[in-house]
Amino acid sequence: MDRVAIIGASMTEFGDRDAWVRELLAEAGDAALRDAGVDGGDLDHLYVSNMASGEFEGQTGVPNALAHDLGALGAYTQRVDQTSASGGAGIYAAWQSIASGASEMTLLVGGEKMTHKTTGEATDVIASLTHPVEYKHGVTLPSFAGLTARKYLDQYDAPRESLGKVAVKNHRNGVDNPHAQFRKEVDLETVLDSPIVADPLRLYDFCPITDGSAALLFCPESVAEQYTDDYVVVSGIGGATDTHVVHEREDPTTMNGVVESSDIAYEMADRGPEDVDFAELHDMFTILEFLQSEDLGFFEKGEGWKAVEDGVTDRDGDLPVNTSGGLKSKGHPLGASGVAQAYELYVQLLGDAGDRQVDGSVGLACNVGGFGNCVTTTILEQP
Repeated sequence: MDRVAIIGASMTEFGDRDAWVRELLAEAGDAALRDAGVDGGDLDHLYVSNMASGEFEGQTGVPNALAHDLGALGAYTQRVDQTSASGGAGIYAAWQSIASGASEMTLLVGGEKMTHKTTGEATDVIASLTHPVEYKHGVTLPSFAGLTARKYLDQYDAPRESLGKVAVKNHRNGVDNPHAQFRKEVDLETVLDSPIVADPLRLYDFCPITDGSAALLFCPESVAEQYTDDYVVVSGIGGATDTHVVHEREDPTTMNGVVESSDIAYEMADRGPEDVDFAELHDMFTILEFLQSEDLGFFEKGEGWKAVEDGVTDRDGDLPVNTSGGLKSKGHPLGASGVAQAYELYVQLLGDAGDRQVDGSVGLACNVGGFGNCVTTTILEQP
């Protein structure tokens, strides 16, 4: 079987955009097609990663509209919704469409329009992914994050400052990402003095509400070679779920969906954690960078905070994490985030990341839905 390749990719500017989701999707989709020199009419499949266009905009049927906008009439279309892991799930769907032989050219576009809603309204839409009983009692993802952060800090004797250093690092990386929502450094004092949201987490421990989109163009490697020498391959991919009710987990500081999805991806790629050169992790909250880095096998349990303290995950460290700025600085348009993670791996592997370029031939992206309720882990490599 041919390996699945990515021959084109794009990412729009993330932030407060004066555009609706259909326009954002078309912007990214058109740019990815142009990046590869492929016409919309050449697409067999077109996938859209989106969590809540209906709830945010009252807009449904987005994939069909996008097929029209991109001149992809005749292509099979499908919306992929897996909450905040919709982008990673879209990558899985697009990979499957090529790997199965059902398609020779598949475009994935992920996007979300959120900033026109108030923070309360947007938070309420996102909170609807929690268990109905938890939702009824006002339990939100920030509250889960705060409780888990407190347990982690106590259990592993980690200083509160270590969480703040995640935010500092990712904001520093975001300065060099022209697509990032926040291109401004912050110091540790600013992070630690920001308003409390869910103790011990403060404002700068959370990602922003964001508009934006990103796109990836997939095909078999044999087809990729007909278009370009500059492509990457999906060497491994895996998806998994965890309990829907977070308090039912034996240890909330372990995200079993991350463990299981990465095990599948590592086995498929014939790789291990030690082979990964850089990674994009789902830092919707700073604590999640610790949890994922450990559950992916990069560091021992309870040691992720030490890696941040020691500079291991800095851009010039042994394992750069979130060179894009992560969700923390880059922004988190729900359906686009997982696609944008892979976009960052793509430009890094092709040597096109500009001032944020790092060395390496193997990149990993981990896209998380809810508080680890569903996860997709993807490994991209140079061919």
